[in-house]
Amino acid sequence: MRSLPRAAPFAQTRSLFIQTEPTPNPDALKFIPGLPVLPPKSASIEYTDGRQTTNSPLARSLFQVDGVQSVFYGPDFITVTKTPDSLWSYLKPEVFALITEHLNNGAPVVLPGEAVASTDTAPEEGDSEVVSMIKELLDTRIRPAIQEDGGDIEYRGFTDAGQVLLKLRGACRTCDSSTVTLKNGIESMLMHYIEEVKGVVQVLDQEEEVAQREFERFEANLAKLKGPQAVPKSSGPHGIDAAS
Repeated sequence: MRSLPRAAPFAQTRSLFIQTEPTPNPDALKFIPGLPVLPPKSASIEYTDGRQTTNSPLARSLFQVDGVQSVFYGPDFITVTKTPDSLWSYLKPEVFALITEHLNNGAPVVLPGEAVASTDTAPEEGDSEVVSMIKELLDTRIRPAIQEDGGDIEYRGFTDAGQVLLKLRGACRTCDSSTVTLKNGIESMLMHYIEEVKGVVQVLDQEEEVAQREFERFEANLAKLKGPQAVPKSSGPHGIDAAS
């Protein structure tokens, strides 16, 4: 995977005005500095552990804040996800100050040469017509909607059974509505436009599979104790409409 050219340094002649936006995940907050976070056409970057931050001084600083669970870099935004027991009223000012100071100093978000080109939906020799159509829809219709909510999506393949393999990242990765997003949003759109698509499967990393099994066990125990109505309902999909 080829490295991207170094991004131009951030201007130091003015203070940044960083906006914040909520996401469908109440534990994730989107910070928008009004300038590129990553070089053009680079892949988004996600850190779920402070030990992964060797190529990003900013992410390393953010993980030193008690309560920060993950840091996600999109093309022009930074999504910070907190632990469920932390409060944004305490975390937000500190996270905001760290991001503002780092960018105002003109420091790159990722060390030079560490950002890589986004290739998951790039055309490849041997792609079938169906795969090419899937990649185009992901790039032009689905990815922008997911990024609007502080996350991203990664194409992982298309099976002989007609299943599209995808991985949600950023705010959407740990969102309660991630399954709804996949089934009611992404799956509906892909099946609407491409008859060969029979469904969408979310690909999980090993630690995510463990966390999901633990959460499902918790929900099952909660339902036994207090009844099915005690299990919270997921919210709607991330602004993806198959009919649009």
